[in-house]
Amino acid sequence: MWQAIAEHINSELDSDFEIESKAQLTGGSINLAWRVSGKGQQFFVKLNQREQAEQFETEVLSLHALQQAHCIRVPKVICAGQTIDKAFLVLEYMPFSGETVQGWQHLAQQLALLHKQHDQAMYGFDWDNSLGTTPQPNKWQANWSSFFSEQRLGWQLQLLLEQGFGFGKIDYLVEQCRQRLQHYQPPPSLLHGDLWRGNIGFVSDSPAVFDPACYYGDRETDLAYTTLFGRFPEHFYKAYQELYPLDKAYTERKDLYNLYHVLNHAYLFRGAYLVQAQEMIKQLFS
Repeated sequence: MWQAIAEHINSELDSDFEIESKAQLTGGSINLAWRVSGKGQQFFVKLNQREQAEQFETEVLSLHALQQAHCIRVPKVICAGQTIDKAFLVLEYMPFSGETVQGWQHLAQQLALLHKQHDQAMYGFDWDNSLGTTPQPNKWQANWSSFFSEQRLGWQLQLLLEQGFGFGKIDYLVEQCRQRLQHYQPPPSLLHGDLWRGNIGFVSDSPAVFDPACYYGDRETDLAYTTLFGRFPEHFYKAYQELYPLDKAYTERKDLYNLYHVLNHAYLFRGAYLVQAQEMIKQLFS
């Protein structure tokens, strides 16, 4: 397997790279992660079962979209491919260091600049992709309330129902969500889509993001998710607000947006997330 990965790297870079050492890294709950080294070069390698090859391919598309926005750093894509039984994604290796106040401020400023690029008139993406390993549909739609209620909440509720976990009548919940957002039509922004602390790193004071699940949507969904599993430092939000202030009604939508991620965690991991999802639905729609 490793020889095949080295050959893919060489083919892409037109080099004679050889893997002289490798070390498994911690932190991921879905993919295996490795650092491979040789001849003065290092690369980050993500591994999963061969069936997950499409997940890596769509991740590459999201990374390229963020890179082409020229706002926020992402790891450079080296190559993606398959061996006999594995799928892999090779990225630039970034030597992350500790976080700093300036690093968080830079991240906020760069994210705000990304969100301020309103060069898309509709919501969605040119490709469906994945949130974790969960398929994420991104069919283009002109109405934000329809897009979010159908392709985010409705989609997750249907996936959970097919696994035997029902949270009420899906059509009713989708309509309730649509009504909550029906008078709100934000300008579409390119979103990271999975913006939590585990998908952020700092090289000195320079921030970088990875593991994106991009689409064009309401920027508030990115900000909302930063508060779900432990808020980012307050100087992050202060720096973002200074450059691109949030609507005062953001706090009224934040939990609705985060319900999508809680439902996804319920689908992927079950357990306490199922209870949390039920409680959020009760609070939002009862």
